[in-house]
Amino acid sequence: MTTTWTERNVTSPQDGVRLSCRDWGGTGTPVVLLHGLAGHAGEWDAMAAHLSPHHRVVAVDQRGHGASERRPTDVSRAAHVADVLAVTAQLGLDRPVLIGQSLGGHTALLTAAAHPDLVRALVLVEAGAAAADPATPAEIGALLGSWPLPFPTLDAARAFLGSEAWAAGLEQRADGWYPRFERDVMVAAITENTTRDWWPEWQRVACPTLLVTGEKGIIPAQESQRMLTPPGPPTTAVCVPGAAHDVHLDRPEAFHAVVTGFLATSA
Repeated sequence: MTTTWTERNVTSPQDGVRLSCRDWGGTGTPVVLLHGLAGHAGEWDAMAAHLSPHHRVVAVDQRGHGASERRPTDVSRAAHVADVLAVTAQLGLDRPVLIGQSLGGHTALLTAAAHPDLVRALVLVEAGAAAADPATPAEIGALLGSWPLPFPTLDAARAFLGSEAWAAGLEQRADGWYPRFERDVMVAAITENTTRDWWPEWQRVACPTLLVTGEKGIIPAQESQRMLTPPGPPTTAVCVPGAAHDVHLDRPEAFHAVVTGFLATSA
């Protein structure tokens, strides 16, 4: 099993933003992994290692996150879609499967809707087509503003954040550990999701789709049910017991099994 990755840098032709990717190599059907808001490509390390024996796997630090450009001017949904296209083109990923969690799942959905000929299959993890609550940007800003920065140690960060993967996304400076993103950029990146719903885009998705939610997640049952009801792509829904919004981190073995089964029949 492949357990190492190589950093690849991709430049968005739209605005020159630099994107950092973890290229796990591998052969077979390509898979692109897209993290959620305030996340990072390293969240997918376990998933990438699991998939790389049978797939070409690339995990992306999306614009404004991780090792990618910290303060892009454009954080629109269209810019994120253009970034996915840049990654697939510049890294030679032919009709990849897109796997995205939360905001990354929304990006994957919009990419598949706008470019159905370029996406082989779709895995949406705690992501849907409904509009986000108008209060979400303010809530995200308040949540990120509550972090007691800098964290003096990684242990302190783990204790506060409750996640090894989230702590792994921090960077060390002279006075402690900080997130590799700017709070105002995160707030700006989520704001467009509150302006309307995305059902027209959902109905344009044509590829096989797996919708994964957590038992304690944020996707309402009625939204999941609507995504299973035509018009829309052929969709399978799985709810992972005991998992919250970060299904891939909360129940990784169960998540890996669900995704592997879907890829065996759809990719």
